[in-house]
Amino acid sequence: MDMQGSRTLAVTQQQAWDALNDPEVLKLCIPGCDKVEVTGPNQYTVGVAVKVGPVSSRFTGKIALSDLNPPQSYTLAFDGQGGVAGFGRGTAQVQLTPAGTGCELGYTVNAQVGGKIAQVGQRLIDGVARSMADDFFKRFDEEMQRRHPSAAAPAEAAAEASADVAPQNGIPVWVWVLTALVLLAAILWSMMR
Repeated sequence: MDMQGSRTLAVTQQQAWDALNDPEVLKLCIPGCDKVEVTGPNQYTVGVAVKVGPVSSRFTGKIALSDLNPPQSYTLAFDGQGGVAGFGRGTAQVQLTPAGTGCELGYTVNAQVGGKIAQVGQRLIDGVARSMADDFFKRFDEEMQRRHPSAAAPAEAAAEASADVAPQNGIPVWVWVLTALVLLAAILWSMMR
């Protein structure tokens, strides 16, 4: 399964990068997420409850980041297990680029799913993945507005300032969102089989 998308964010590239590296922001924004833990350098575990059609399950995922280029891009490898419900694994390339006074988040995901969740129809899986993505971005936008009520600083100034800011330890929020979406899509796709 392949998935691509992009989303315009009202915050600067650096503000988005910082928020995406905050596990608490990710827990707040990812639908069904109840756990984000650091397990090693650029390695994390995440817990997400997912319901796709008649299948409900709690998935535990492992995430590893590589090719880090703060505040612009990275590659994410994931492996999620949901017991008898199924599994999902794959990779995602994520890019964050300045766009006007905000930024744009773009991603490309390649995933494989298997198990009971693969038996659900592709349309249902696509619909749930789209719904989760919309919910995540709505929550993320609300959290960014709460944290940055006047996110009007030019993206160019943020890009210049980011050269002087050391990257935070943690996973960017958009990585968690993308991971949750990929795991959900993989689960749904595997249910269709």
